[in-house]
Amino acid sequence: MDKLQMQSKNLVDENIEFIAKRFPNCVTEALDEEGKLTKLVDFDMLKQELSHVVIDGDKERYTMTWPDKKQAVLTANAPIAKTLRPCREESVDFDSTQNLYIEGDNLDVLKLLRETYLGKIKMIYIDPPYNTGNDFVYNDDFAVDTDEYLERSNQVDDQGNRMVVNNDSNGRFHTDWLNMIYPRLKLAKDLLSDDGVIFISIDDNEQANLKKVCDEIFGLRNFICSIPRMTSAQRPSQEKYVSIQHDYILMYVNGKDENTHFARTVKRTGLENAKSDEIGLYFDGDTSPILASSTQGYSKGGDYDFEYKGVVYKPIANDGTRRRWLWTLDRMKAAAELGILVPTKNGLRVKNYINKEFQIKTNKMVNKDPSLILASYDFINAKYANNHGTSVLNSMGLKFDFSKPVELLKELIKLEENRNFIILDFFSGSATTAHAVMQLNAEDDGTRKFIMVQLPENCDSNSEPYKAGYKNICEIGKERIRRAGKNIKDENPGKKIDIGFRCLKLDSSCMKDIYYSPNKTTQDLLTQFEDNIKEDRTPEDLLFQVMLDMGVLLSSEIKTLEINGKKVFNVNDGDLVCCFDKNINDEVVTAIAKMQPLYAVFRDASMSTDSVAVNFDQIFETYSPTTTRKII
Repeated sequence: MDKLQMQSKNLVDENIEFIAKRFPNCVTEALDEEGKLTKLVDFDMLKQELSHVVIDGDKERYTMTWPDKKQAVLTANAPIAKTLRPCREESVDFDSTQNLYIEGDNLDVLKLLRETYLGKIKMIYIDPPYNTGNDFVYNDDFAVDTDEYLERSNQVDDQGNRMVVNNDSNGRFHTDWLNMIYPRLKLAKDLLSDDGVIFISIDDNEQANLKKVCDEIFGLRNFICSIPRMTSAQRPSQEKYVSIQHDYILMYVNGKDENTHFARTVKRTGLENAKSDEIGLYFDGDTSPILASSTQGYSKGGDYDFEYKGVVYKPIANDGTRRRWLWTLDRMKAAAELGILVPTKNGLRVKNYINKEFQIKTNKMVNKDPSLILASYDFINAKYANNHGTSVLNSMGLKFDFSKPVELLKELIKLEENRNFIILDFFSGSATTAHAVMQLNAEDDGTRKFIMVQLPENCDSNSEPYKAGYKNICEIGKERIRRAGKNIKDENPGKKIDIGFRCLKLDSSCMKDIYYSPNKTTQDLLTQFEDNIKEDRTPEDLLFQVMLDMGVLLSSEIKTLEINGKKVFNVNDGDLVCCFDKNINDEVVTAIAKMQPLYAVFRDASMSTDSVAVNFDQIFETYSPTTTRKII
């Protein structure tokens, strides 16, 4: 039987093996610091293999870099010895749900999910810290040397702090934020399916930096668009005379080709209300700009009567007061010549097109008046501005001014026509994404699943959530899912909707640390490691770590059996069968072998006698020779 590693993959080793298969001349061998033979990449030779000309020394090139970027790459690739432990008491419908709520540092969680969910996530949405100068960033300390950094593996400090305030007075203000976001996005890319998509909310503070990072990680050719989203009001602490009313959602696909849905089109909502002409689809009425304003001091427009198709229009408000046209007379005439003015009950409006052909035809107008720019219709508009907390959050006694609205997430999710896929949000906050998934499934009978990941960041003792009884952000997210799920279920009686979630919590590995140098090994220490599993871990804890190691989805169906007094887990009807009890006899081994599982996992030295251990392989060869047997 082979022994499971019970830790995340070392991506450096995996990448070296990949290079060795394609460029064997670029991989060499050398002795490491401990005198062990290891494989190394000859980067000079690799650069030559990937160049059409002779490489001679360093040359200036277009690149996005910052202090400690190499360390950020290093930490994304470094393995960790951690696991996810199930928490039934905080879950909803643990045995039947396919949704996950994971508590822990998302960098470590993404590493653990990488092998199991490699290429299985169709959509990712995240709303990371915007780096406004007042918010938190993960405290990934790249100042220490490499060995110390990898040994710490992003652990908390001595005081248990995992997040710190990134003040704009910090000399590493942008560097710290980039070092936080880069390895997480690098890992996230591996989780996306070939036709997957990622949406990232951001504002002006880091939008430019994030765009460059995403261009590098996902590829510039996979950039779809930067969607502006109107917020509800001017944000505090902005410039005195500038109202900042937009943030952005960057959209990237994982593989841009003609068969990728997201690469072909970004669908608009509300098209059933659109009209069309020879240019294409357009909106008028309440969805397009009115050309008359009550702002008397508007510099570009004017107070004049305008004749259009034999009818004289005056800038008169419903209350009879005189207004001014928003556009100058020349611009109005140019629009009239192109036939893009629309008479409505509220006066003249402009056709608001949704396709790029509109821009080609209006070039004529730009030539006459370069200031004439008409905004194309976009579904991310005032309807999806900040909703100052949903009714569910209100029922919890909470009001989040900057939480993303459920409607916004629903519209993003609906861009994918398929209604059965996994959505990941690893900055899940108050769990808006989970709420949107459940609500949308109820509306269109979808079977989408969510994976929420959130650090259990403590709420400030003076904050509204803390006063309402929620000590950390995870408590808020889980309770929101519970209440939202109940409301959705009550509003849709008889419908089969998955409103549950399996709660999993990041923790250290279930296995004891047995890696000691010979001079530190004592007889007492050897006695402690007669059992290599930590005393506080349950069989179900071991099961989930094995599922991670074996690449079995954490939402898989789990059945518990009892065979000759021993607890046996059957995952996905025979995909994985595990027994972690001690003193296993031939009858138990035979019963498991007769189940003919794909994989069978046992505890190390769990056989009751040497005879059972000797018979083990023979029993499996008799009843299930194709079963892969592993021990922990």
